[in-house]
Amino acid sequence: MAQARSIKGTAVAPGLAMGPVHVVRAHPERVPTWSIREDDVDAELERLNRAIAVVSERLEERKRRVAAQAGEKDAEIFAVHRMILEDPIARKNLRSQLRDERINAEVCVQALVERLVETLGGLEGNNVRAYGADVADPWRAVLAELMNRETEDFVSSGEKVVLAAAELTPHVVSLLDRDRVLAIVTETGGRFSHGAVLARSFGYACVVELPNLLSRLEQGLRVIVDGDAGTVQLAPTDADVDAFLERRERRVAWIDELKSDALLPATTTDGTHVEVQVNIESLRDLDTFDLDHTDGVGLLRTEFLYMERSQFPSEEEQYRLYRRAVERMGGRTLTLRTLDIGGDKQLPYFKMPKETNPALGWRGLRVSLEWQDLLNVQLRAALRASAHGNLRILLPMVTSLEEVQRVHQIFQRVRAQLVDQGYEIPSDVPVGVMIEVPSAVMIVDSILEEADFVSVGTNDLVQYLLAADRDNAWVSRLYDPYHPAVMASLARIAERTRAAGKTASVCGEMAGDYATALMLFGMGFQTVSVSPHFVAEVKHAVRQVSTSDLEQLAARARAARNGAEVRAALEGLRARLHDHQSEDDASGVGGDTSGRSAQ
Repeated sequence: MAQARSIKGTAVAPGLAMGPVHVVRAHPERVPTWSIREDDVDAELERLNRAIAVVSERLEERKRRVAAQAGEKDAEIFAVHRMILEDPIARKNLRSQLRDERINAEVCVQALVERLVETLGGLEGNNVRAYGADVADPWRAVLAELMNRETEDFVSSGEKVVLAAAELTPHVVSLLDRDRVLAIVTETGGRFSHGAVLARSFGYACVVELPNLLSRLEQGLRVIVDGDAGTVQLAPTDADVDAFLERRERRVAWIDELKSDALLPATTTDGTHVEVQVNIESLRDLDTFDLDHTDGVGLLRTEFLYMERSQFPSEEEQYRLYRRAVERMGGRTLTLRTLDIGGDKQLPYFKMPKETNPALGWRGLRVSLEWQDLLNVQLRAALRASAHGNLRILLPMVTSLEEVQRVHQIFQRVRAQLVDQGYEIPSDVPVGVMIEVPSAVMIVDSILEEADFVSVGTNDLVQYLLAADRDNAWVSRLYDPYHPAVMASLARIAERTRAAGKTASVCGEMAGDYATALMLFGMGFQTVSVSPHFVAEVKHAVRQVSTSDLEQLAARARAARNGAEVRAALEGLRARLHDHQSEDDASGVGGDTSGRSAQ
């Protein structure tokens, strides 16, 4: 297979990984494409024949069942469909395309379906066009069988792989258990898309915007993924593997060095203490890192607790989960964000309206206030759990003061009910607000009169400020977290919160970059909340600088006229922080001056 041995893309999540690649579907309706090794052509043909046989057997079973229930005449269509699958010309064309082009069976069957629909669907007469759909239907069933069986066999295999897909989506990132994923590489996807957020949260090395990636891959082909440089190396040589292993060894040594100091507080050289907390998707995440390295959980995305279930979790079930998490924290803060569904975060058992622009639609707190039973149950469970530790509640997607006031009324009513029922509920459970839409930035003073704290969700704030959907590949390059409007908004939030005598944190992806985290501290944020994989690095960076360094960095960012000037200031800081490291140490973090933590 003639191909370039290295593909340059965009780095999304840091790390080094090597292993066999597996092509997956980003969307259930999208047909995956990959190349077949010459030695594997016969096995791929057998896979195609097996899928045809399975569908043919199902058609015969349906024919028998319909004949028994409705009569032989109504069952004839299934006999016709079986005959279509036996068409020698169609089968010969499938075999020829697979052998000649050496591509997977799914693509060949999809091409056959498209030819049938195009040829017969273009003829005159409704009956003829309908017949065209009938002729294609059994082959669509074969395509579905190929795709489903391939996925089922792969998911049950237990092999550790590099996942490759057309698009970086939450579906791809969450396809397998975490211990089976070495890295993720895709043809499209933004650095701040929901898929990218999950990839960083799970600790996967990830590279996107890799041109023509899938057409260059064979299933099982060994690749090296560099999540720092944003490259994918295909079919590495023995020398390439040796170089990879050497770099990985240096990286592991660097990680161990960071972790050895992770128990130390995040305190600047002149004694200013800041907090570094973590974002988690699931309570299982608490078992994946050392809690002693963190200052608490700054964001527990409770919607993932709902998404893992087949129905709404009861109050008692949520209470047990929240209590277990609070007790695990050992007195550290646990910030529980109320249910934030909508957009690409859907519950399979809760039908939401189809929206033209879901990012601006029914999501977050809007859903909770409309369906208050959901909010009541979650607040009851959370308040009961708060008696067992340091729990805070965070409200997502707030756009007005009235929303905060409505939640406070519900909160007080729920708390009074629990007390009347004999539960011991603390009187000072803090309720905070996520600042992630421009309207909340503009009325932050009013919000601070009602909220006990604020937490900035930069992922959404950036896309709403710049009118650039972070999941839309066409505008992803316009999504710039360092745009002057973003810098001005962040500075305003930090300043107004400090003036109100309350605390502000940043829980968005920006904070996961240690240089950006230092800039945020310089602006006046007291806390950042990041993926557990970045905690040690952020704390290490804080201990290398003074308060004056932080304030100067923030001033440069605030005065910048464009995102490039902010990035230049951050790169200058990175260079200064790494001047004292040896060249070996620098190359040990993937040759990237950022020194991002490895996976």
